Amino acid sequence: MADEASLRCEVAYARSDRQWVVPVVLPEGATAMDALRSSQLTTLCPEIDPESAVLGIFGKVVAADQPLRDGDRVEIYRPLAADPREARRARVKAARSRR
Repeated sequence: MADEASLRCEVAYARSDRQWVVPVVLPEGATAMDALRSSQLTTLCPEIDPESAVLGIFGKVVAADQPLRDGDRVEIYRPLAADPREARRARVKAARSRR
């Protein structure tokens, strides 16, 4: 790849027990999905489905076909275990009932 322009990016994924940050080198014009596939994280973490994965760049959700810039960190998001608003309502209700 030394002859052609390239991007250096990272692909990040976290589970409750472990996290991965995988550096990848991609050609100019590569997308977030290209980075995911290049990272090989789907082999290490079979729960990741590339076709339905929610991807982001530095905390902002992006489309799979989002072009990357040098230095981007592509993040793979897991589904939430619980709706944060519902969880907060349940905590408030429990706290009120203890009074």
